[in-house]
Amino acid sequence: MSTAAQPHGQLAARILDALPQTQCTRCGYPDCAGYSRAIEAGEADINQCPPGGQQGVVRLAHITGRPAKALDPAFGLESPRQTVFVDENWCIGCTLCIDACPTDAIVGSNKRMHTVMEQYCTGCELCLPVCPVDCIKLEPANGIASGWAAWSQPQADLARARYAIRTDRRQRQQVEHARKLAAEAQMKLANLAEHSRIEDPKVLDHKRAIIAAAMARAKALRAGGPGGS
Repeated sequence: MSTAAQPHGQLAARILDALPQTQCTRCGYPDCAGYSRAIEAGEADINQCPPGGQQGVVRLAHITGRPAKALDPAFGLESPRQTVFVDENWCIGCTLCIDACPTDAIVGSNKRMHTVMEQYCTGCELCLPVCPVDCIKLEPANGIASGWAAWSQPQADLARARYAIRTDRRQRQQVEHARKLAAEAQMKLANLAEHSRIEDPKVLDHKRAIIAAAMARAKALRAGGPGGS
């Protein structure tokens, strides 16, 4: 599991295990792990997960010892689970939906039509607002079933695993991109005279010192972040 998806304590881990893993952010947190940590810390209530529905609230009440209550409508209503499909007549291949999907359920390439692998779609709907041509449509996934009646533990486990893989990949890409930029900056710094119109040696030395200090700060920030070294 990725570091981003790791709960903080044993209670958060149990809460995370009981969530549907849609990673839809409707609870007000960036993912299911974030919500589980917030519940553990007393910063979030147990009734903020519409995909889990009322049965999900009961699950969390049992785990946390808090009283069960109605799903908070401020975070959405329990409704039949839906999946998405791409209207091929309108898709322009922009890849924005691919970037938005938390479980890599959408495949395609730039300027090529995208396709939704329905078995991996959690119905999170995060792809809808990013589509510039409104070509992503919703369709019922399980008739009128909602909450855990429309979702299974194996499906939740699969979604969680796919989200973890995606998160790890994104983190590696960010680290590699940062390292590439740092290498390019180091090369330009080493050959600053060739990359600058400044000819005064003193001015060049001053500029080198400023750039070196900025690179040191950036390296320190990377070391303190996910995947930093």
